[in-house]
Amino acid sequence: MASRMTSAGVLSLALISTLAQPSFAGGLDRGGYNIDLLFDQSRFSAQAAVIYVMPQRELKNVRDTNTSIPGGGNLNGRPNSADETENYAIPYVGFKAGYEDVDCLFDYSEPFGAHTNPGINWAGANNNIETKIETHNYATTCSYKFDVGPGQLRLIGGAFYQEVEGFKERLVSTLPIAFGTGTGVGRLDLEDNGWGWRTGIAYEIPEYAMRASLVYNSRVKYDNLSGTVDLTQVTTGSRAPLNVPPYGRVTNVFGEAEAPDSLELKVQSGIAPDWLAFGSVKWTNWSVLQSISLCPTVTKGRACTPTSGTQLTSLDLLYQDGWTISGGIGHKFNEQWTGAVSLTWDRGTSHGYGSQTDTWTVGVGAAYNPNDNIEWRVAGALGVLTSGSSGVLVQDGVAYGTDVSYDYGNDLVAAVSTSIKVKF
Repeated sequence: MASRMTSAGVLSLALISTLAQPSFAGGLDRGGYNIDLLFDQSRFSAQAAVIYVMPQRELKNVRDTNTSIPGGGNLNGRPNSADETENYAIPYVGFKAGYEDVDCLFDYSEPFGAHTNPGINWAGANNNIETKIETHNYATTCSYKFDVGPGQLRLIGGAFYQEVEGFKERLVSTLPIAFGTGTGVGRLDLEDNGWGWRTGIAYEIPEYAMRASLVYNSRVKYDNLSGTVDLTQVTTGSRAPLNVPPYGRVTNVFGEAEAPDSLELKVQSGIAPDWLAFGSVKWTNWSVLQSISLCPTVTKGRACTPTSGTQLTSLDLLYQDGWTISGGIGHKFNEQWTGAVSLTWDRGTSHGYGSQTDTWTVGVGAAYNPNDNIEWRVAGALGVLTSGSSGVLVQDGVAYGTDVSYDYGNDLVAAVSTSIKVKF
């Protein structure tokens, strides 16, 4: 049986190792949604955290399969390998306040994002030179708890405002480089914002350091996704087809997309004095992100699809749903130090197009409490990005991935994190 003293020191151990777990396999997942601070037992608490992730995905056997103009030209004389990924940081800031049976959490996070940067000197530059997507999420989440049986039942609800912005660059033509009239690179810029909501339920028995929670986060609709396609670096004067719009100009574009909804179950319980076991299962509806059609703003009011005839370009993601399963164990060593270790499996969202395959990650972490009001955490994780390949994928009668094919082996991903929490 775990004592109340155990719960005070070990109840949050599940957070230590998961703090450093990078969700690299799941679509555009970065920090995801995290409301764990809502369960802090102090009346007031504030937390700041950062995770630094270092993925090492290397693309091999790259082949340019679209050598047309436009389409990049024949790039098979360039290197057939590239380092695809960039390191990135994930910040988090939260403040929790409680009054009697009501707790509220106000937080900032970056739940989704991506950054790939293989550069221009590889055989797949007609598919991607650099892509970067960022989100900013501002949330309020509250709960009301009341006694049920030996513990407390907690009803959870909240809303969040989310901003998204990003760009993609790729090589449209090698001809402008030869003629000296431009770089041949096209650039897409996009941005939008939207609202989401969450609801959930939790049951806690503090004497046993036991908690089970189930939380649903809604989709965020980007109904007014807008931006520009800049092809001013793609022009050759009289050379068809690059001598007419949209080449040689900036075109305003529009589209729509959705950030996925998710459902997560978390369970933890004391299993012996000063020992805690924890686990979680999360489903993320990444299949809502397939091919995002982008059309000139002057065509608004008409259909904007891959077959509509108005599509200027698209962001092809073609994701399948993501699943994340994690489990681990934590231990309180003394009044100041606690530690935890965990194992996480992420199902890859790529299935024949893209490089996001299954990921296995081991995380370790420690927390130091110099007194009752301050908690410092540090954690690390090391994982394997499993192997696969990318090529043509036919979906709804449309062939995607016709511009480049490549393979990739088992690669490493590492992460470190730290956080400071102040309780009063």
